[in-house]
Amino acid sequence: MVHRSAHRIQAVFLLLFSAYLNAIGKVLADQPRPFAYDPRVEAMVHAGGGGLPSGHTQNAVVVWGYLAAHLGNRVAWLMAGFLMIGIPLSRIYLGVHFPTDLIGGYLLGGIILLIYLSAGPRLEVWLGEQGFARQLLISLFGPLVLVLLNPSGDIYVLSMASILMGVCTGFVLERRYVGFSCKGPWWKRAVRYLLGVVVLFGLWGGLKLGFDGLEPAAPFRFIRYALVGLWGGGGAPWLFVKLKLAETESR
Repeated sequence: MVHRSAHRIQAVFLLLFSAYLNAIGKVLADQPRPFAYDPRVEAMVHAGGGGLPSGHTQNAVVVWGYLAAHLGNRVAWLMAGFLMIGIPLSRIYLGVHFPTDLIGGYLLGGIILLIYLSAGPRLEVWLGEQGFARQLLISLFGPLVLVLLNPSGDIYVLSMASILMGVCTGFVLERRYVGFSCKGPWWKRAVRYLLGVVVLFGLWGGLKLGFDGLEPAAPFRFIRYALVGLWGGGGAPWLFVKLKLAETESR
């Protein structure tokens, strides 16, 4: 039986890896957004980078599809289907995507989801069989390869690869030394969520302010996002256990 924490790790990893591939796709496609084509189109929300493939569409397919497949019931699939349609359509309404951007997001998201659902369990078993040192090396150098594969030095690609390194490293350390359990009464979960988000944004904003103006900017961006990921993957669970806001799983 897979622990809830394992599903938490899978969902976060899948989201971040999907976001990395989406950033790569935007760089390669180099597709301007509607408001860049025609100034009469007013973007109702901020949207940076290219438009193809749509990241919101892709991640809606990947994340909600994964959760529905995990839960395995009709209600979950109905809700996932609603979000997979509603979220992309809202991006057209907001003036930040063409229909073709959505099609690209659906295609890439569907491919990622299908590959993960078929190969993910085998990959998880293989990673579980590796020793702690090897898991740590994989979590460090795997995302580092993704950083080096950045085709144009794009900051969004760098950010996603960096945060992926931090999260994966944090997960490995947390599984080894903490054993955080997602269970607990609702009020503890609420406190964990609020505390985790406050520290995360404080860390992100504080490092952004502290690194502002420092050159070259890329290494400092890498450090900032890697530390944010490390907090989410390992720091927050460790603090929750220390503050008695969470229990540890039986080994």
